[in-house]
Amino acid sequence: MTWIYVAGGLCVAGLGVVGVAGARVVVAARNLKREIAEATAQLEPRRARLAGQGGETTPQAAYDRG
Repeated sequence: MTWIYVAGGLCVAGLGVVGVAGARVVVAARNLKREIAEATAQLEPRRARLAGQGGETTPQAAYDRG
């Protein structure tokens, strides 16, 4: 009978460890999502500016500026 209690306790302890690890993964995923949104917000104006140049991604040389 003692073995049943030991096995049950180990199962509960194992589920607790899995639960804590799962919670940490969820928190890390939320933080990553927030960081990706911030990076996208920072890069969007630059992308729009580059898209408005007609595909030209290098600045004009001083002698080309007329």
